[in-house]
Amino acid sequence: MTHECDYLVIGSGIAGLSYALKAAACGPVIIVTKCGPEETNTKYAQGGIASVFSDQDDFDLHVRDTLEAGAGLCHEDVVRMVVESGPARIRELIDWGVEFTRNEQEGKGYDLHLEGGHSRKRILHAADLTGAAIEKALLERVREHPNIKILDHHMAVDLIMKRKIDGDIENDRCLGAYVLNTKSGKIPTYVAKTTLLATGGMGKIYLVTSNPDIASGDGIAIAFRAGAAVANMEFMQFHPTCLFHPLARNFLITEALRGAGAVLVDKNGHEFMQRYDERGSLAPRDIVARAIDSEIKKSGSECLYLDITHKPASEVKTEFPNIYQRCLGFDIDITKALIPVAPGAHYQCGGILVDKDGKTTTPNLYAIGEVSCTGMHGANRLASNSLLEAAVYAHRAAGSSTSEDAKIINPNLVKAWDPGHATDSDEMVVVTHNWDEIRRLMQNYVSIVRTDRRLERAKTRIDNLKREIRQYFWDFIITQDLLELRNLAESADLVIRCAMARRESRGLHYSLDCPGVGKIEHSKDTIITKH
Repeated sequence: MTHECDYLVIGSGIAGLSYALKAAACGPVIIVTKCGPEETNTKYAQGGIASVFSDQDDFDLHVRDTLEAGAGLCHEDVVRMVVESGPARIRELIDWGVEFTRNEQEGKGYDLHLEGGHSRKRILHAADLTGAAIEKALLERVREHPNIKILDHHMAVDLIMKRKIDGDIENDRCLGAYVLNTKSGKIPTYVAKTTLLATGGMGKIYLVTSNPDIASGDGIAIAFRAGAAVANMEFMQFHPTCLFHPLARNFLITEALRGAGAVLVDKNGHEFMQRYDERGSLAPRDIVARAIDSEIKKSGSECLYLDITHKPASEVKTEFPNIYQRCLGFDIDITKALIPVAPGAHYQCGGILVDKDGKTTTPNLYAIGEVSCTGMHGANRLASNSLLEAAVYAHRAAGSSTSEDAKIINPNLVKAWDPGHATDSDEMVVVTHNWDEIRRLMQNYVSIVRTDRRLERAKTRIDNLKREIRQYFWDFIITQDLLELRNLAESADLVIRCAMARRESRGLHYSLDCPGVGKIEHSKDTIITKH
């Protein structure tokens, strides 16, 4: 069965929903989301969204902080564009119903947090559940819009490319996507004038991550298979402070806790961050994550600790109610006890290469949010810049795509998905085993600190796994688990290839074999193309 729409949006976080609301004014929109639409990386963004929103702050300071965190790889023109567009997008979110926390003491204005790497308080937040508040407000508006349809429990299999129909490689473009209904197992065809990828990140390629289970690199993998270029995949940001507890899955302790006075300590309660950076516990994430990794390796401990017991209990409970309650559920009263933490894969700074409007190198295909590489984050994302970037690029992508003179291809020309001779698998253990092997090899060989030998081992193993998965994919009927495994392997391979190509240590990519940082004027993006 073939369906048509003007705008096909794959992903339902802040990027996809914001884009959909704007594009829907110009034509029908279909949103594809593989779980419930609220299950996104956005939902789990605790800290907030960074923007210049006070008289004590200015654009130049925000730009400077972003460039410094990005370790010489940010595109300054992109950074300035996003930063200067920020206040307008914040006001739009407020108009759409997002209720950011106000400063009750002053009785006016918004309560702004300070986070690592920022020189001013500029983080707007909704208590410590900012992402959930944004997701809820946007979803309410999307569900009310008559021109938007949400397909939950659907997952993109592959993009539909024009070259597959007529063999014309030079005039290739994206025509839509084959989409798996994960409940029925059917794979209908969706053709569109514009296809937009907003699938979020790929934290699940690692064993320890703050990301939800949906973050399996789907958008990056399907875009690369279709021929779109990717960039800077070596820069995976590890959040320094994921809660370390056997029953705590994917729960991070927001950086705002350190902004409010929490300090990192060892098991004896001694601070250690001043030995690594004069900014102490508020140093940028790459520095803090490497410091924790180093301290854990030196001490043989499984984790380190955050200490906020010196702050008034009532203040901590009021400002961080979600973290307080979640930790209490694990018998950790953060107002009285140290919080066990360890680094976990958190945010992919690279992704599908795009221009200032979110256009990929493949015509009629856009990518925004964490799935994209805009040049904003460089070699290390500044805290809370991601939601800002997503909102700004959703606005720009909508303006660009709705003004294009793209046409829907005749649906009769697009072949239906051909399952061939695929049969039901009686060996799902292969999927679970390969999934676990990929995550373990990435955790052990391609994590916070890397070496040439570890990367070579990882590359050899991922090549073998990809061959096995490719054969399995075409032999058996497609399931969500199999699709995610396929995408996981593709995304992991891209991270390894980019890491092997960068012969220096910069930002989030730290190599013991190349410990020096190259000259900033010689720094460049790591770009990989399929064709």
